[in-house]
Amino acid sequence: MPRKVHSKPGSWGSFWATLALVGLATRAAQRADVSGEVAGTSINHSQMLLQRLQDLLRQGNASDVILRVQAVGTDEVRAFHTHRLLLGLHSELFRELLSNQSELLLQEPRDCAAVFDKFIRYLYCGELTILLAQAIPLHRLATKYRVASLQRGVADYMRAHLAGGVGPAVGWYHYAVSTGDESLRESCLQFLAWNLSAVAGSAEWGAVSPELLAQLLQRSDLVLQDELELFHALEAWLGRARPPPTVAERALRAIRYPMIPPAQLFQLQARSAALARHGPAVADLLLQAYQFHAASPLHYAKFFHVNSSAFLPRNYLAPAWGAPWVINNPARDDRSTSFQTQLGPSGHDAGRRITWNVLFSPRWLPVSLRPVYADAAGTALPAARPEDGRPRLVVTPASSGGDAAGVSFQKTVLVGARHQGRLLVRHAYSFHQSSEEAGDFLAHADLQRRNSEYLVENALHLHLIVKPVYHTLIRTPS
Repeated sequence: MPRKVHSKPGSWGSFWATLALVGLATRAAQRADVSGEVAGTSINHSQMLLQRLQDLLRQGNASDVILRVQAVGTDEVRAFHTHRLLLGLHSELFRELLSNQSELLLQEPRDCAAVFDKFIRYLYCGELTILLAQAIPLHRLATKYRVASLQRGVADYMRAHLAGGVGPAVGWYHYAVSTGDESLRESCLQFLAWNLSAVAGSAEWGAVSPELLAQLLQRSDLVLQDELELFHALEAWLGRARPPPTVAERALRAIRYPMIPPAQLFQLQARSAALARHGPAVADLLLQAYQFHAASPLHYAKFFHVNSSAFLPRNYLAPAWGAPWVINNPARDDRSTSFQTQLGPSGHDAGRRITWNVLFSPRWLPVSLRPVYADAAGTALPAARPEDGRPRLVVTPASSGGDAAGVSFQKTVLVGARHQGRLLVRHAYSFHQSSEEAGDFLAHADLQRRNSEYLVENALHLHLIVKPVYHTLIRTPS
């Protein structure tokens, strides 16, 4: 039976003094409202209140509840002298559990028990200091005890550290799936897609689940050197995970073999342990790839469908599909560059190139905001300021020659951020196939600020990618 918790002698004064501070601030605000003063005087004792609450927690003054927290699988028990009112303010579950009890034994996983003091501190003070390894246990505690504000705060922390490239994206993805946090799951999945090369070369790659691998392999926005790199990453995963044959064969069939040049396909068939073991499962796809490379896309489409994802390039960083562009001091003035890409992934188009011209403007103004000097009545109107503009990136073909006739192109711009010597993708902007620019390009970026999240050492690191899309060029047979 839980025993009654008695308050320490003389401790009620401190508790009621803390609550009196809240009342003082409330009455001061009420008097200001009643008096009708135009400019009221603010009395702010919030820092003193926080200090008093910290003292309540640390000293246990006027405690009316004891929480005993035991780490599962151990005899270790930590006692927290707490206050029913403050726990119930944040947590409906605590309010229910403590409605007729003054002592609770809580059994928590070891990682959660280790951060329970931080969790309780948040309930008293509304703040805590968090480390990467503590994110999941704190989020788990916030979820279990229905502390919605802490749930949101930890999830925001995790998303922010994913964007910075320091969060364990694979582990957090699996955690988000287990808890049903769809927003966090999608953030992890997006980071992994944009930075697959970095993840595939890390220790995290071995922890990828078959479900997560399947999610990644079906995406067209994966950023990596080329499709061959993805095949090698998959082969390494198969060697570590050793999944059932059905899982391995399903993953191997998700590789886009038409995106791999024939010479490299020959080498894979001769040297790949995965293909030696599961070759029959992908034999039809390899034949399809060889046929695709042997004929022109137009001729191939007379006999086979080309509107599947197998014929759509992912976001490849190889020179055949785009080029990096580093813009120093991007807020200063307009810049331009040009680069070439291969007309298409087919071996038939291997020697055909398209030249692209690119214009970057840091302060482009839409027509509605451009300087106007007078209205119809001759009255002068103020000109728009340069800072009212937004960054703009325009990608256009240098010519509309026969090589590009009828081909539709999808354009993607990657924005990089550096972390521990690596350049990670932090943002990606895709253009509609018929458009020359992304309407939301760097819409919220402050390029004037040297520590902007979009800049690396005061430079904007871009990678421009152009992907040909065949199904808009060719009508496949029905």
